[in-house]
Amino acid sequence: MSARLLTVGDNVVDRYIDLGFMYPGGNAVNVAVHARRVGADAAYLGVLGTDTAGDAVRDALQAEDVDLGLVRVVDGPNASADITVVDGNRVFGVGRQGVSQVVLSPADLEAAGSYDIVHTGECSSLESQLGALRQAVARLSFDFSERPWEYVEAYAPYATIAIASSPGGDRAEAAAKARAIRALGPDTVAVTLGATGALLLLDDQLFHSPAGDVAVVDTLGAGDAFIARLLYGLMTGEPAQDLLSASTTYASLTCSSYGAFGYQTPLEVIDHGAVPATTARWESR
Repeated sequence: MSARLLTVGDNVVDRYIDLGFMYPGGNAVNVAVHARRVGADAAYLGVLGTDTAGDAVRDALQAEDVDLGLVRVVDGPNASADITVVDGNRVFGVGRQGVSQVVLSPADLEAAGSYDIVHTGECSSLESQLGALRQAVARLSFDFSERPWEYVEAYAPYATIAIASSPGGDRAEAAAKARAIRALGPDTVAVTLGATGALLLLDDQLFHSPAGDVAVVDTLGAGDAFIARLLYGLMTGEPAQDLLSASTTYASLTCSSYGAFGYQTPLEVIDHGAVPATTARWESR
C-alpha cells in the first residue's frame, strides 16, 4: 500500500547546554525523519532560518532523504530551545521561535492533498489554519501531547487521527481519555503512557502495548518516533496490535541516545529574542 506522509509545521534545534552540543528536532521534523527511516515516503513543509541552526536542520533532513520541496528559507534565526537532561528526561529551558513559523498558501494546501496522511501538532501554531488544512487532505493527524482538555476539545474535531500523552501511566485514565477524544470526531486515537507503553483506540477496539526495555539516556523525541511508526502502520494497513507493539518498541529504542534522531553539532551561542520556555508553544514534545 501507499505510504506517503507530509509533516507540517515546527522545526527547532535542541541545544543541550550541559553537553555542549545541539541536535535538529521539532515534532514535525522528527516525525518526518522517523517515518522515512521506517519506510515511508516522507516530506516536510516548514520554514528554516539562515543561521547555523537552520543549516543543521536542513542538512539532517537532506541526509535522511526527506523531501524538502515544500520547505522555504527565510532570512533570520531558526527556532531553538535549551535542553537539560535530568535522570533521562528532557527539561526545557529558554525557547526562541525565530522565523520558523509557517503560513500555508493555497499551493501548500493543494500539495498536501496528494499525501495519504498529513501530520501536525500543538507545537506548530497552526490552529487558525486547521480548518483549511483539514478540508484539503484525506487524513489529518494531530499531536495534542499534554495539552489541557479545553484545547483538545477545540481542535480534535479537525483531526482524523489524534495522539495524546498521559505520562502518569494510568491505563484506565488513558482509556477514558482516548474514548472522549474519539467522541469528538477522530476515527483513530493513540495515547502514550510514558514508561508503561501506549494505548490505541481503533475501530472501537482498545489495544495496549508495553514500552520496550531499554536503558534510557534521553526521552526527547520518543513520542514523535512513536507517532511516525504508528502512522506508517496505519498507511500500510498493518494489524492494530502489531503496529502498536512496533510503535512502542521503536519509540523506546530512540531513548538510548541523545537528541531526537542524532546529528550532533557543536553548540553555538545564540542571543536573539529569548523567551521563557513556558510561553513557547512549539517546545513541548
